[in-house]
Amino acid sequence: MFDNLKSQLKDKGSVQFYVRAVPNAPQTKVLEVMADESVKIAVAAQPEKGKANVELLKFLKKEFGGNVEIVSGKVARMKLIRIRAGARDGARAGN
Repeated sequence: MFDNLKSQLKDKGSVQFYVRAVPNAPQTKVLEVMADESVKIAVAAQPEKGKANVELLKFLKKEFGGNVEIVSGKVARMKLIRIRAGARDGARAGN
């Protein structure tokens, strides 16, 4: 589901996209790409005290590697995500 975004990351060194976070899910996973091209992701954490954001960033780091950050929408369900490729992209994806 992330193939196009991973290709952009590899080619350009960074990628930005919108995520529609759905908190309180049984597991964190991609649900679908919406008509507006945002990516709907179920997040296995509650939307309180940043728990859902931490889980979302952890999931995206595992998928993409590199430096993952929420550019905007930290307290909203719609978030702008930026991922920058690292020198050892993917080597430390679990961190």
